[in-house]
Amino acid sequence: MSTSVATATKWAIDPAHSEIHFKVKHMMVSTVTGAFNVFNGTLSNEGDDFQDAEIAFEAKVDSISTNNAQRDEHLKSDDFFNAAAYPNLSFRSTNFNKRSESEYELIGDLSIRDQTHQVKLAVEYNGTAVDPYGQTKAGFEITGRINRKDFGLKWSALTEAGGVVVSDEVRLVLNVQLIQH
Repeated sequence: MSTSVATATKWAIDPAHSEIHFKVKHMMVSTVTGAFNVFNGTLSNEGDDFQDAEIAFEAKVDSISTNNAQRDEHLKSDDFFNAAAYPNLSFRSTNFNKRSESEYELIGDLSIRDQTHQVKLAVEYNGTAVDPYGQTKAGFEITGRINRKDFGLKWSALTEAGGVVVSDEVRLVLNVQLIQH
């Protein structure tokens, strides 16, 4: 009698076809979009879908870009990410639940600076395809919200009218393409 053992399918983020963005309100009248330009991640799953997949992700804080050099340096400082002491932010999944054919809920531990908190993200699965080079790829859009102050990004200032300069809420918007290995 033989027992079949499921083998895991391994995937890696394709950085050339992925974007890791965040959005935050500035002075409560406009939105600033930023990105982490150096990142990597893996996904491991068994079966034909991604239910219960294990996901790990890491981004280099020093790669942050908001298209404004002065603001980027401020974000790298101890007022925000403190890139010198905490060069990476990371995420590790604890649960990846299929909600429908194209929707998942991703729960995991997000670590920024010396703080780790559980976050819940919405994931839209865009499908799987084989590219012209024979590589199998899968696409996902991931969104969520975090409170930056939970992670030690506490800098704050008020406008002359008493309004907040930088919102506490940060929206996460990730477009991720994975390559099967």
